[in-house]
Amino acid sequence: MMNYCMECGTKLELRHLENEGEIPFCSQCNQFRFPIFNTAVSMICIDVKNQKILLIKQYGRPDYILVAGYISRGEDAEAAVKREVFEETGMTVDRLQFNKTSFFEPSNTLMVNFACMIEHPEDLKVNEEVDNFKWFTFDEARANIKKNSLAERFLLHYLDHLVK
Repeated sequence: MMNYCMECGTKLELRHLENEGEIPFCSQCNQFRFPIFNTAVSMICIDVKNQKILLIKQYGRPDYILVAGYISRGEDAEAAVKREVFEETGMTVDRLQFNKTSFFEPSNTLMVNFACMIEHPEDLKVNEEVDNFKWFTFDEARANIKKNSLAERFLLHYLDHLVK
């Protein structure tokens, strides 16, 4: 919960708002202040022809994760997916499909996950944000994704719900 009003700095109090529940309220501005959070996208990048999934390592960490990034102000999630995949990998997303969302408390971020179909994986050229990368079969990706992570939950949800 926010503790202080983002407009005037007054300490907020919880007040009941019909159909919403207990919401932070600023008595100085006389307005409810709904929680603010970040929004980001994460992507399961799929080489359509070879049926492989790209996993990456970042920031000196040892685990494989999914490509991800924040949505810019005024940008829709689908545009952010295409931009982030291109920025980090040099590849173009040919089709995308919504997969799942999850709130990630440590960074106060709503994560929106998509599966991205890549027709030209040969365009792969990672930028400086990516330490390492590898294409995995679906089963290998399942085994190599960071355990007990949000990336793993997104990947498993996608793989477990594929139409066979």
